[in-house]
Amino acid sequence: MRLDVEKIFITPRSFRKIDGPHRQVLIDAGYEIVESPAEGPLEAAELARLVPDVVGVILGLDEFTAEVFDRAGRLKVVSRFGVGVDKVDLKAATAHGVVVTNTPGANTVAVAELTIALILALARRLPYHDRLVREGRWTPVSGFELCGSALGLIGMGNIGRGVAKRAVGFGARILYHDPVAPPQELLTSLEARYCELDDLLSESDIISLHLPLLDETRNLIDGRALGRMKPTALLINTSRGGLVDEQALVEVLMQGRLAGAACDAFAQEPPGDNPLLRLDNFIATPHIGSATRQTSLRMGLMAAENALAVLRSERPTHVVNPEVYSLL
Repeated sequence: MRLDVEKIFITPRSFRKIDGPHRQVLIDAGYEIVESPAEGPLEAAELARLVPDVVGVILGLDEFTAEVFDRAGRLKVVSRFGVGVDKVDLKAATAHGVVVTNTPGANTVAVAELTIALILALARRLPYHDRLVREGRWTPVSGFELCGSALGLIGMGNIGRGVAKRAVGFGARILYHDPVAPPQELLTSLEARYCELDDLLSESDIISLHLPLLDETRNLIDGRALGRMKPTALLINTSRGGLVDEQALVEVLMQGRLAGAACDAFAQEPPGDNPLLRLDNFIATPHIGSATRQTSLRMGLMAAENALAVLRSERPTHVVNPEVYSLL
């Protein structure tokens, strides 16, 4: 490893494995790329051992705690390859003068399409029917149509809006809950109706979560919220695992008080021996929301350019901890 060149440490597997301009712009700028030795996200102790001499990190879903910032004495930027920053200690980043950036919008298409796929798979019991045929059985179970159903979106940011636009094409009715109102022209074109959260839970045939994981959103979908939903309803989570109380979800699914659920994210990843995985009315995917080649290329280039902007003493557009600039 050359000692005369400043280093940028790369953890996301997609960034490392897919060739494209996102890698070349870092090399052309004169930086040495140092890749994570692991296939998956690193825990804080592992990450801390690998970043003492790097000036930038392009970060996946790894744990970037205060301990890691303490060890990364030369670090100037943590550039998230993605949107969520719940695994980054933002207070520690700011205290150490490290700018944290992310890539909003880069994964909108991929996550919105996965959400629709999970809705359809649940509504028509596709995994169950696939297993049925493979086992030599032929006893189909009726599902329901997205057309005419009420889709309740909790969160109407880029991804929530992307889901709404696609669902309208299937003939769904759109309900939404978000403290920040989307543009009126969008709401008019979608014929979307704002609902208080309790009303959305009780009126929707399908509920889809599109929120960041914050203290106020952790376990937002708890036993009480699940109890307000129709027993025929479906729950989709392609955001963050901590939004849903998983034990409460197990109970309502087992008791038939909810028709089905699908999660692309779990409170613990991988989920291990999670009882949800033993249920026929539950679909699991391994956090693949942004796992398309197109998204990886968009997100990779955006993350690389964010990192380079900070290292050039410029201010990128998507700074997660803007208060850091009062200390620089």
